[in-house]
Amino acid sequence: MTKAYWIVHVSVHDPERYPEYLTAAMPVFEKFGAHFVVRGGAYQVMEGSERERNFVIEFRDHATAVACYQSPEYQAAVRIRQKYSDADLIIIDGPA
Repeated sequence: MTKAYWIVHVSVHDPERYPEYLTAAMPVFEKFGAHFVVRGGAYQVMEGSERERNFVIEFRDHATAVACYQSPEYQAAVRIRQKYSDADLIIIDGPA
């Protein structure tokens, strides 16, 4: 079974309120067995534009990664996140 990953880039424009998103999202990540491979850290932009927060989140498979994103609980968290930040998020399969 091939693992799948969320690759997420976030620009926070209200850092005081952004933790509301984390409070809502973290239990959802736990429920779906998400593992943070990259969470923040130093980075260097080589091409393209940047966002100051970068994450790689591992899931056991593509279906689980999509189910997490589409879950009602995570969609509630997304609505919170969108108030306080802008993000790019893709789901990508790992190597077979």
